[in-house]
Amino acid sequence: MTPVTRRATGLGGLIGWDAVNLPGPAPAHPPAADPVARPAALRTLLALAVVFLMLATTGWTAVHRPESGASPRAAALVSWAQARFEGRALPAADAPAPVVARFFAGLDGAQRARLAEGHPLVVGNLEGVPVTTRYRANRIALRQAARAEEAAGHDVTLAPADRAAAARRAHRFDSLAEPDRQILIFDPTGGALVAEVFGDLDAARRISVIVPGVDTDALTFERTQRRLTAPAGMAESLYEAERAASPGSRTAVIAWAGYTAPTGVGMDAATGRMAVDGAQKLRALTTSLPGRAGVALFCHSYGSVVCGVAAHELPDRVTDIAVAGSPGMRAENVGELGTSARVWAMRDSGDWIADVPHLELGGLGHGADPVSTGFGARVLSASGAKSHTGYFEPGTDSLDNFAKIGTGAFASMVCSTGDDACRRGISGTNGP
Repeated sequence: MTPVTRRATGLGGLIGWDAVNLPGPAPAHPPAADPVARPAALRTLLALAVVFLMLATTGWTAVHRPESGASPRAAALVSWAQARFEGRALPAADAPAPVVARFFAGLDGAQRARLAEGHPLVVGNLEGVPVTTRYRANRIALRQAARAEEAAGHDVTLAPADRAAAARRAHRFDSLAEPDRQILIFDPTGGALVAEVFGDLDAARRISVIVPGVDTDALTFERTQRRLTAPAGMAESLYEAERAASPGSRTAVIAWAGYTAPTGVGMDAATGRMAVDGAQKLRALTTSLPGRAGVALFCHSYGSVVCGVAAHELPDRVTDIAVAGSPGMRAENVGELGTSARVWAMRDSGDWIADVPHLELGGLGHGADPVSTGFGARVLSASGAKSHTGYFEPGTDSLDNFAKIGTGAFASMVCSTGDDACRRGISGTNGP
């Protein structure tokens, strides 16, 4: 029986899967995109059913997945802590970004290059290091990681599936290491963390950050097919749209896969545990970005859970948080997010996430629907997106609205209601 992809409802919707593969033919009459509100009792029973089903089918093993062996990043951190540079101690790897920035400001170009070459996995991920030095360090680290994966791909002591996975990772790392790419973060641990910059980060007056959802790692960071469903494709599409919307604006876009995202179906995607770790990393990123540029976050699917958890700790420079296809932000309304940023939400009429029971019970589920009236977000049109993964497609209201948030062109944004409701209270046409 051939598996087919169906729109996720019930359990699949609750945990935020991008697709659910089930055997058998697709239902003749898929559920409506905008169902009427379910009675509270029915929704509670559904959530309880989810709890029991998840415990029965996955247990708690999906929540705790211990790593085996020392990671290259861990070894690099030990080496950095023990090293001295021209008679001086190096700043701690967890030192505040201003401390690191002062240390590197006292080095010339050749000295920075030596540190990047000697400690690439630390320098490339160290907040406060000049971004050009981080790009250099990460290029070196990626090439080293590619060679290690290439060797693993030929190691006959490994299972064929492991050799094939290593070969795919080697290919991906080689691609990311190309000279014209600006890799801001690279950590090969686990599925690997990656962030890439489009545009001039140092010169930008506005910075946009893409926060993706489930099944995001180095292998899925970019795709040849369905390019705009991957973080790198989303970011490149947004950057091009921002340049088209405001050619004179100095903007940069970051494709940020800098947290360990849930993998497929399991407890992790139903809870906020991994979002808490992601939120800490997102706060560190937004706090340490160079200059004083305003920052807008574009949070897709489970990425909106990360943004919701992070919201109350984000720096004031984060002026806008936009969520698309959200299963919830682990808050019942905008006020509970505890942020001064404008909160925007959108959902295409064909997005299966509309069928999610938007509630939280016993740690499962992510709370209220961000596009609901009671949540209080500024609700935007997503016309044309046509699915859960279509929000960054050119020609859609969703991408057009994203670009206007990124460039501050609020006056021409398209609200979901067709009037100016989502723009009210914002002065001028260029934002703050």
